[in-house]
Amino acid sequence: MNINLTLIGQIIAFAVFVAFCMKFVWPPLINAMQERAKKIADGLDAANRAERDLKLAQEKAGSQLREAKEQAAQIIEQANKRASQIIDEAKETAHKEGDRIKVAAQAEIDQEVNRAKETLRSKVSALAVAGASKILETSIDVEKHNALLDKLAEEL
Repeated sequence: MNINLTLIGQIIAFAVFVAFCMKFVWPPLINAMQERAKKIADGLDAANRAERDLKLAQEKAGSQLREAKEQAAQIIEQANKRASQIIDEAKETAHKEGDRIKVAAQAEIDQEVNRAKETLRSKVSALAVAGASKILETSIDVEKHNALLDKLAEEL
């Protein structure tokens, strides 16, 4: 009977221990595990939100980068167009300046030619008067002769 009484005592002690554990130990452990499970779930939700936010931020950064590249391409295109316009304007200005210089040079050449013709006329008239006076051995009126040559030059 001692074995049975010992066995019954152990059963009663175990039952008291289980009741004590269920009443005082088990609820705080369950609460701690539930809080831990809630913290883990909240952490996973936060990680998922952070991952979605990261994807959205990456997409936004990518779209902003594309927009910036497009704007840069437009600015470069506008700069190239403006450079072409400036070059064309410079070419046109250079052509106009070249034409103006040509006209001025031609006018100067014409003046030099006219001066050379006048110089030649006066020398020719002097030679003609000198030659005629030697041929005729008479004196010829130089002023009348020059006036006649000028009139003839104007007609030509």
